[in-house]
Amino acid sequence: MQKRVAIGLLGTVLDGRLDAERWETWRPTVSVCQHEDLLIDRFVLIHQPQHERLAEVVADDIRAVSPETEVVHHHIEWEDPWEFEDVFGSLHDFARSYHFDPEREEYLIHLTTGTHVAQICLFLLTESRHLPGKVLQTSPPMRKQKRSPGDYRIIDLDLSRYDRLASRFALEHRESLTFLKSGIDTRNRQFNAMIEQIERVALRSSAPLLLMGPTGAGKSQLARQIYELKLARKLIGGPFVEANSATLRGDAAMSTLFGHTKGAFTGAAAARTGLLRKAHGGVLFLDEIGDMGLDEQAMLLRALEEKHFWPVGADQEVQSDFQLLAGTNRDLHTDVRTGRFRDDLLARTSLWTFRLPGLRRRREDIEPNIDYELENYTRRTGQRVTFNKEARQLFGRFAQSVSAPWTNNFRDLNGAITRMATLAPGGRITVDTVREEIERLKTTWHSDPGDRGGALLERLLGAGQVAELDRFDRVQLAYVLAVCRTCRTLSEAGRVLFAASRQRRKKTNDADRLRKYLGRFGIQWADLAGAAAEDTKWHVNQ
Repeated sequence: MQKRVAIGLLGTVLDGRLDAERWETWRPTVSVCQHEDLLIDRFVLIHQPQHERLAEVVADDIRAVSPETEVVHHHIEWEDPWEFEDVFGSLHDFARSYHFDPEREEYLIHLTTGTHVAQICLFLLTESRHLPGKVLQTSPPMRKQKRSPGDYRIIDLDLSRYDRLASRFALEHRESLTFLKSGIDTRNRQFNAMIEQIERVALRSSAPLLLMGPTGAGKSQLARQIYELKLARKLIGGPFVEANSATLRGDAAMSTLFGHTKGAFTGAAAARTGLLRKAHGGVLFLDEIGDMGLDEQAMLLRALEEKHFWPVGADQEVQSDFQLLAGTNRDLHTDVRTGRFRDDLLARTSLWTFRLPGLRRRREDIEPNIDYELENYTRRTGQRVTFNKEARQLFGRFAQSVSAPWTNNFRDLNGAITRMATLAPGGRITVDTVREEIERLKTTWHSDPGDRGGALLERLLGAGQVAELDRFDRVQLAYVLAVCRTCRTLSEAGRVLFAASRQRRKKTNDADRLRKYLGRFGIQWADLAGAAAEDTKWHVNQ
């Protein structure tokens, strides 16, 4: 049989009595060897040299209650028993130098004695298998049982056996991811991988997060979910404060963000706190941060770095500590090159940058988002609306086809579901309702690109050359250019433009077909990319 070896620290307080009255008190180290069903063959007693006298008394008492137990003294030194690095280093050296023989001996690591720091260090060394044993925890007897050795418990820290514990952590992780996705069972692998990263960052970092993506991609909603997750985990305690930087202009922007004192300017009849101070201890979400003025950018940078700033008209700084979440649909790196955005603020806010794809990049997620929008409609109105089978299939096919560009992303989808649910006869969305909505969406999407494409056409060819085109060619080319601007590659633009005819062909080369069409007018795909960098009014759907 294996020999049983106990390893423990001498308790200078609980083990510390030297007089004859010591047998009237519970001493953890001695009690280990008093249990009839816990035979200890050897006790390795760890202590500092200055406690040698106490160690000898404890060793003699162990021999008295358990003559078969061998007591081995092991000296260890640290300057401060509450200094983690010092204590851990000393115990780690002991674990590395001690000759363990797990095949012949069973080891019990006694955690009841020593400072809390020493107990934590022993626990960590046992859990990491530097000390190849189990944890031994002892507790004192009831008051009526003064002579009793108390109770003990042996705990195996091999976490591979703790399936329920591992399952609990996995469940908590899944719940966090589901929460960030608003309970939507998304299927897009890239999006799900991004949400996993956001979850880890949100729970471990208070640095700024930059959420990039087209209008309607869900930046505001994700920012709110990040805040709620941190709040639920007790990582923050302050409020969620939100502002759209595109709506902040002139002097009002400074006052809204940083506050002002009474009488700071004409009309300042009372002091104003400002959004940055309101967000103290919580989260400040600045959407469309790329539209913020340069002066406001400078003050925001200082507030992020130094945690204090000057309200308008104040002669004293105020303090605010918050986490910044920023959203934008602009290319901020291009804005830095053109002088519209500060490079130092971009460096400060882009440590964690996440790009949210538009809805047409996540067509496999349209189905679960339809269900989500229907549930939202029910919560808002109290009316439950569903599709019939044929209507659901019809709308699903259209929504996932290349004919649906989803220009405004989830805002378009929300609008579509809201309209169909409102018009649904008897709370049931029918095929006729879906067909009406499809035509409505097509009209909306197709009316806008022509206008945008016309401006782009003049930029690429010049007003003179455009005037020489037949009106038919002008309208068609403008529409083609507008569709190209919503696509990331020539091949994708070809698939959208030739979606109907490509179904009738055995071989398709839509990119070459589109390239030749543009070439008729002297336009190359690279020309569109160059125009995109100059165009600050229309943002490409990511």
